[in-house]
Parts: sequence; structure tokens; C-alpha cells
Amino acid sequence: MAVPATKDELLTAIEKTFAQLDHDLDRVPPAAAREPVLEGQVKDTMMSPADLLAYLIGWNRQVLIWHQRRAGGLPDELPAPGLAWNELGLLAQRFYGDHADDGWEELRLQFREAKDDVVALVEGYSDDELYGAPWYGKWTMGRMISFNTSSPYANARRRLRAWLRTR
Repeated sequence: MAVPATKDELLTAIEKTFAQLDHDLDRVPPAAAREPVLEGQVKDTMMSPADLLAYLIGWNRQVLIWHQRRAGGLPDELPAPGLAWNELGLLAQRFYGDHADDGWEELRLQFREAKDDVVALVEGYSDDELYGAPWYGKWTMGRMISFNTSSPYANARRRLRAWLRTR
């Protein structure tokens, strides 16, 4: 899928990649949801399908937090409070821990809700606000949203499908 360059393309990418991933998530046996069967976000680690969902939920929520902070006139804390961009493995571990006690269906619901919240956020912006100027460093707002929604959804789907083929 091409990198979104308009609001409509971004919304389409989010919805399409989410729907494809959601379909594959239907194929995960709930009993296997906590088995560490996928390559982890940190080198030489393994994660479970539940951890993968926790990671996606976490990034979707980070996008929302970034926008809430800006709307409130607060300084940016990207990628997350106390972490630098070269510490994304630690952030992944934080996301896994945040959802360590959540069941498979609860994670699925939280993932859908987080995606829906991001879609609502995007719908509130114009093309120009999303893509007309840099928002963080050289990246536009739309690109930063894509980096943390549709792109990781597609990556997660590739990982999940590879594992499902071995089952």
C-alpha cells in the first residue's frame, strides 16, 4: 500500500489495514493468545499475539496522547514520557506490561476502540493540517499518525500470518 498523502488516503489505509489484521486475529485460538510465538519488538525476544495487540494499542494511544498534550498547550513528550526514540524496545515492554492481565477478547475490543479513537482524531483535521506542514521534525502530522497506525498494523499482520501458516 502506498504511503498516505491525504486525509482520505490515511483514513482508508487505517481502516483497510485494521480490517485485514482483524480478520487474521480471528484465526488466533484464544488458548494460544499468550504463547510467545512471534519475534519480539526487542532483539532476541519473543512475544505473544496478546503482546502484539498490546503494542498496537499502546502506539494508538500514544498518538492520542500527543494530540491531547498539544491541544492542552503542553510540551511534546515523544515518543513517550521518559523515553527517547532509541529506547522503543523499552516502550514495547511497557505496552506489554500495561496489558499483561487483559484477556484476548478484551484486547481485541481495546484495539478496535483505540483505532476508532484515532480515526475520529483524523476526521477532525483537514488535509492541510495533516499534510501541509511539518508537525514533528520533518514529519507531517498525517505521516506521524500513519507511522503508528496503518504501518504497524501491516507489519503485525505479516508477523501474525507467518506464524499462522506454521500452525
